[in-house]
Amino acid sequence: MINQEYKKMLGKKSVIRELSEYATERAKKVGYENVFDFSLGNPSVPVPQAFTDQLVALAKSDDPVAVHGYSPSLGITSVREKIAVSLKRRFGLDYTKDDIFMTSGAAGAIAHALRAVTVTGDEVITFAPYFPEYNPYVNKTGAILKVVPPDTKSFQINFPEFEKMFSSKVMAVLINTPNNPTGIAYSKDTIEKLAAFLEQKEQEYGHEIYLISDEPYREIVFGHVDAPFVAGYYRHSITCYSFSKSLSLPGERIGYVAVNPACEDAALIVQMCGQISRGIGHNCPPSIIQLAVAEVADMTADLSVYETNMNILYKELTALGFSIVKPGGTFYMFPKALESDAAAFCKHALKYDLILVPADSFGCPGYFRMAYCIPTEKVRRSIAAFKKLAADYR
Repeated sequence: MINQEYKKMLGKKSVIRELSEYATERAKKVGYENVFDFSLGNPSVPVPQAFTDQLVALAKSDDPVAVHGYSPSLGITSVREKIAVSLKRRFGLDYTKDDIFMTSGAAGAIAHALRAVTVTGDEVITFAPYFPEYNPYVNKTGAILKVVPPDTKSFQINFPEFEKMFSSKVMAVLINTPNNPTGIAYSKDTIEKLAAFLEQKEQEYGHEIYLISDEPYREIVFGHVDAPFVAGYYRHSITCYSFSKSLSLPGERIGYVAVNPACEDAALIVQMCGQISRGIGHNCPPSIIQLAVAEVADMTADLSVYETNMNILYKELTALGFSIVKPGGTFYMFPKALESDAAAFCKHALKYDLILVPADSFGCPGYFRMAYCIPTEKVRRSIAAFKKLAADYR
């Protein structure tokens, strides 16, 4: 008999993917330029030329066996060394290669981190609004995901509710900053308060509590926004990173786990990740991508367009009456819908070929997410459609 649990999941497909597929089919009928697709967080700026040059050079290498062969189970040693050096230089923590494990993007990093520090029945806490895939990421490990209700005034951590939900069963806290879907970066005050609370609970319960920080948008921070490096504030922290957004490489599926060097058993956790791979069929990302990304680890694509798009949308949508906490990074915006039923609102928006994602699955009913990683000229043209949409609710 086939696995009934996964069969049931077929009826609960990602609303983001379904809307993206709808937008693609709609564009075939009315033209791509006429569909304002804010559904999928797919970077819209090109990869740096330096990465392409590295990839081409590697493909022409005199040592194709090394370039295209299996990498070691923890990742290519020289790649891990270069990433550790980059992190140490940028953030001041004493990372070495022994703290780095190469993964297939941030999702692969989270999959390993969760399995390294939890067992069946343990609890993992995250904060709404949150990336919906955290549900299978956590629950398929045997651990149980608990979601703290949002603070919709700021979208920083709702500490009163967090403290109520905390118990000795909590072995990990999973955060995402800058955040998908709000675009909000947790402030230094928020991270310091979180770290102090976790340290207190570690002493109270007599066991480590790990802070797993999901950071694919770490480099997309606007202006002078306060966006601290989380691992610098809490020693039992595990950073899960992806180059997908910083370098516009989502299709290459390349990232890493970085265990805080001050964490007890840091090197052991990385070694354990290699064994976890045996159970989930991870077996390392492609060697050629590891080697290429290591040479541009300190670089980013030209990310400035995202702040440009954010400023246009924030100004125009708030003028139309949308309530929005101004994003501090990423390429997401999280307005409140103009009716209580965000799903109905987003369905109504389809009338004007606006593809918006209702936030019920993000743990924040009444809101919707916009991924504004689309050309700026299209952002500008979308405003006319938003004006029509808003007029329907006056």
